[in-house]
Amino acid sequence: MRPGDLNFRHLLYFWAVAREGSITRAAQTLGLSVQAISTQLSQLEAQLGHTLLVPRSRGLVPSETGRLVLGYADQIFQLGAELREVLDRAEPPERRLVVGLTDPIPKLVAFHLLEGVLRPEAGYRLTCIEGELDDLIADLVLNRLDVVLSHRPVVPTANLKVYARPLGNWAMALYGTDALCAHYQPQFPARLGEAPLLLPMPESPLRLALEEWFRRHRLAMKVRAECADSALLKTFGCAGVGLFAAPACLADDMARQYGVRQVGVLDGVSDSFYAISTERRIQHPALQAIVASAPDVAR
Repeated sequence: MRPGDLNFRHLLYFWAVAREGSITRAAQTLGLSVQAISTQLSQLEAQLGHTLLVPRSRGLVPSETGRLVLGYADQIFQLGAELREVLDRAEPPERRLVVGLTDPIPKLVAFHLLEGVLRPEAGYRLTCIEGELDDLIADLVLNRLDVVLSHRPVVPTANLKVYARPLGNWAMALYGTDALCAHYQPQFPARLGEAPLLLPMPESPLRLALEEWFRRHRLAMKVRAECADSALLKTFGCAGVGLFAAPACLADDMARQYGVRQVGVLDGVSDSFYAISTERRIQHPALQAIVASAPDVAR
């Protein structure tokens, strides 16, 4: 007999009869008929090839083989009782959300998109991993990530089943230190042709939009630095190295966290961010909340 062939319900009936000393009392304890238990015991003995219970006085006691089986049954059902106690005391399983972030995603944007997940009542343990988009997508496909927050979408193909959902259009503004604001804010944007600029990389959608805006206003671009990492751009910016673009709706956050002020809003320039997942229809409640809240956050 293979281990998987053992019927543990039959073993439970034997265990109850051996402890109670009779089929009648075991039937009362289990809420079953005497006939049902008697039939199951016969099937267990036939399966094991041994007599497990023998008559004595007015009851039944385990045979020599029955005492051996009873010892194992005691351990099995004791462990089962302990398992129930542990599960009754256990806290609800921890809910986790693993998010991949591309470097161009502003950290304040990521925070506001994930803010709902971070609330204690949401009950999530959040893990954030930064990296290149291609690497993050590979981890997403391998189920190492639940979602990727990206500065650009990914188009699904026959071999790549991922789906990008827009997280709003974020109107952009230029920010700088008090000294830079004092110089370039008056008569905005006329003086920007001489302003030191901190820009994202040339292949970035935001960089292309910024270049088009400067061309439209017939202004030269004086590039002081260009970085793929938005956090590094802000570090340079709060040190007074130059002006940089960030969402206009985050002016208060930018002043509080980075000590920079809004120089002016870049009319017609917006940046878009995307939630990329492997679900055609989002089932994960945290992802549903992120996508649903994005339009309000981007205002």
